[in-house]
Amino acid sequence: MTLPLNPLPDSHTDPDGSAVIRVLSYNIRSMRDDRAALARVIRACAPDLVLIQEAPRFFRWRKAAERLARASGLVHVTGGGTTAGPMILSTLRAHVERTEDILLPRTPGLHQRGFATAVVRIGRARLGALSCHLSLAAEERYEQAGLLLERLARLDVPHAVAGGDLNDRPDGRSFRRLAGALTDGWTAKPWGGEFTSTPHDPHQRIDAVFTTAGVEVLGCGVPHGLPGVHEADLRAATDHLPVLAALRVPAG
Repeated sequence: MTLPLNPLPDSHTDPDGSAVIRVLSYNIRSMRDDRAALARVIRACAPDLVLIQEAPRFFRWRKAAERLARASGLVHVTGGGTTAGPMILSTLRAHVERTEDILLPRTPGLHQRGFATAVVRIGRARLGALSCHLSLAAEERYEQAGLLLERLARLDVPHAVAGGDLNDRPDGRSFRRLAGALTDGWTAKPWGGEFTSTPHDPHQRIDAVFTTAGVEVLGCGVPHGLPGVHEADLRAATDHLPVLAALRVPAG
C-alpha cells in the first residue's frame, strides 16, 4: 500500500522549544550491495537519526561505518563492530548525552542479537533512541520484544523512539506486543509506502518505527517519491526498504 506523498516536515525547532526531527530505520545488509545508492537514499531522507540494522561487523567495520556516515552527511554515534549489528548515526544537530550497546540472551544455534541505544538532545528536546533487529525464531523474538520495552524504560527519559527490523508482521505476537505499549508510526500517521520487504516485491511490513507517549508522529512510511529518493537506488541499496518518520518531541 502506497499513499499520496504529502510533504513531510523538515527538521526544525518550534518557538515552544519542541523539536521536529526525522528518524530513519534501515536494514543495510552489512553494506554488501550498492553503497553509493545506500548513501544517496539516506542523504535524500535528511534524517537527524538513523537507526541501522545489519551494520558492518568484524573486519575493518569502523572504517566502513565511518565511510557510510561521511557519505551520508552524518556521524557515527554507537553500535556496529562485533556486536549484533544495530547501529545509530546522527547529524551534528544532535548532542549525544550517552550511549550503550546491549547484547541479548542468546539461544544456542541462533544468531546473536542486541540493541544500540543512545540519549540525545536536540535543542531543548531530549530523546532516547533504540535500534533493534529481532530474532527469526518466534519465541525468542517475543522475549526480545519484551526486553526492548524494558530497555526503553531504563533509558530514563520522558520520550523515546525505537526502530528496526522486527522479522514480524503487524498481526504477529511480537509486533503486537510492541504496538500495544508504544505508538506504531505507520498506524498513527501513514505516509508514503507501507511495505518494507522486499525492494523488488514489497508485500509485507516487517520494519517499523515506534514512539513512546507524548511524541507526535507527523508522518511515517517508506519514502517512495520523496525528492532525491529514486526507486532504482531503493532496489540497489539493500534488501529492505527504509522507514522514515517525522516526529515532534516536546521540550524537556
